[in-house]
Amino acid sequence: MDTVLPGNAERIDDILKKIERTKQARRHKFYLRDEKITLSHGSGGKSTHNLIEGVIAPAFSNPMLDPMDDAATFTVSGTDQRLAFTTDTYVVSPLFFPGGDIGKLAVHGTINDLSMAGAEPFYLSVGFILEEGFPIADLRKIVASMAKAAAGAGVSIVTGDTKVVQRGKADGLFINTAGVGIVRATWPLGQTRLQPGDRVLLSGPIGDHGIAIMLAREALEIETDVQSDTAPLNSLVASLLEAAGDAVHCMKDPTRGGVATSLNEMALGSEVSIGLDEHAIPVHGEVRGACEILGLDPLTIANEGKLLAIVAPHKAEQALAAMRSHPVGREAAIIGTVQTEPAGMVFLRTDIGGMRVLDMLVGDPLPRIC
Repeated sequence: MDTVLPGNAERIDDILKKIERTKQARRHKFYLRDEKITLSHGSGGKSTHNLIEGVIAPAFSNPMLDPMDDAATFTVSGTDQRLAFTTDTYVVSPLFFPGGDIGKLAVHGTINDLSMAGAEPFYLSVGFILEEGFPIADLRKIVASMAKAAAGAGVSIVTGDTKVVQRGKADGLFINTAGVGIVRATWPLGQTRLQPGDRVLLSGPIGDHGIAIMLAREALEIETDVQSDTAPLNSLVASLLEAAGDAVHCMKDPTRGGVATSLNEMALGSEVSIGLDEHAIPVHGEVRGACEILGLDPLTIANEGKLLAIVAPHKAEQALAAMRSHPVGREAAIIGTVQTEPAGMVFLRTDIGGMRVLDMLVGDPLPRIC
């Protein structure tokens, strides 16, 4: 085992026991015991993972879906051209929040999922589910926001659909977006590609989006100026791939479930371990303070304008420099390392010198954040 476990012997034993219990649980993780859908199934964390793996993925299993990456990639028949395709649905509440709105979020989210596949996004679709009585003025604002976000990222919204349901059936507005792009990376990318020794890069401070939504929704008396970090990542990814090339093994935007859930998915996908250094993980002071007051962990809070990149060690510094030279990645950092064992586990080396297992988000402290 190449994982270093600092601390006293009793603490080490506790961690090793938890590892074994977690391994045993994961051998049976595809057995879904729930009989009804709960809000936690939409959290992006462990409940979502179990729902997808236990019900949805087996029904639709195929070589493009099975890797469970942010977008499917495939080659157009009769050509060498590879495309990426993805879809996402947005039910955020409130519809307007500090730093953005549901329309801006929908455009950026689909652009980012395509970008994580190493693709240059080109075309989006949009589907609106509108509730009877929804203000036309608000719809105009949201549509204008989507148009501005798409133009700013260099993509076009080329097709769509609109449905209206009875009052009280859609909480105002739900949006679905799908997107297609051309894969520029000529090497395999994805969460099954991690290798021991790889470095874990994070493009900037975490937790801004989830905390902005929570404070806007709950009207909590916490004086902060936290803004959602929603942003398109396609140009940042282009800079990263140009700098590091095929040394980039995987990219993922840590949305629902946060950094902890995304890294657990990678560790499981590649059957490796990931060790993080708490002191290296950037978190804005206001977000950290809000999390401490509310009893939340920034590592499980959603982000909408950040990416995790797993990069071979010989190119990690070049990749970091490229990210920091981009406006969206100015506060990028190397936050950890991929290790061999124990497979499928993520660890956090804490600021006080201890070690804890970092699991997927459990439950749903903040539903409907995207």
